[in-house]
Amino acid sequence: MTHNKYKGWLYLLPALVFIILFLIYPLIDVFVYSFEEGYNSASQTYFGVGWYNYLYVLHDPYFLQAVRNTFILVAITVPLSTGFALLISLCLNSITRLKEWFQTVYFLPYVTNTLAVGLVFMVLFKKTAYSEGLMNLLLNAVGLSSVDFISGPYWAKMLVLCIYTVWIVLPFKVLILTSALASVNQDYYNAAKVDGTSSWRIFTKITLPMISPMIFYLVITGFIGAFKAYNDAVALFGVDLNAAGMNTIVGYVYDMLYGNGGGYPSYASAAAIILFAIVLSITCINLLVSKKHVHY
Repeated sequence: MTHNKYKGWLYLLPALVFIILFLIYPLIDVFVYSFEEGYNSASQTYFGVGWYNYLYVLHDPYFLQAVRNTFILVAITVPLSTGFALLISLCLNSITRLKEWFQTVYFLPYVTNTLAVGLVFMVLFKKTAYSEGLMNLLLNAVGLSSVDFISGPYWAKMLVLCIYTVWIVLPFKVLILTSALASVNQDYYNAAKVDGTSSWRIFTKITLPMISPMIFYLVITGFIGAFKAYNDAVALFGVDLNAAGMNTIVGYVYDMLYGNGGGYPSYASAAAIILFAIVLSITCINLLVSKKHVHY
């Protein structure tokens, strides 16, 4: 018995080493850096320890702008992408012919390079001296004036970013929910049809409870993914997100480390710890809510 126990730990050893070296140690290191005031990465020196880095970050208008953008992106894209994915999955599940073909088509955006998708979105939405963009042509067709969705007003840029984010994450969610729907025991549906149960009641009393663990998984990962958004904004608005007013928390951390205003690892560490605290808090809230609404 003892031999088997040590054998099991031996199997886990590579994974444990990987987690300690690349997850736990960097997290502790960032936490320490966040309290070191005036840290210089070249000389490995600092002149004090305290809360100054956090106070600076929390009063930095660029960080507050990034927090606002990130929260708006999370609040809009997570519910929309999950709802659309559930609707599409239900439609795909009801198809009998060419079902695999439609599933493949819906999954294609997930394996497409995000920057390539961003270029396509710029063609669709960007207003230039030579082209109005496809979306503006559609707006003009119904009598509305053109809008510069890439360099124009804030609401227009946020709209494009939300649409882009939903488009990017939708295929993965469709794949997960389609698999979840396929795993539901058909005996439940057959019994409900014998009793003459309406389609809506079947959906709310059988389908949703049976796939609720997968929905909860997508919501949790959706929140985490949306809070880590950065590539999406860069693909649409370029690397100078502060100038565009579309920076995110992760973008702010990157700028503090490597951007035009870079060279401030202590500020970047403080912002990263704040992001970690936000994601952890929302995840805990979701876990508490799931106890009443998720059926395992």
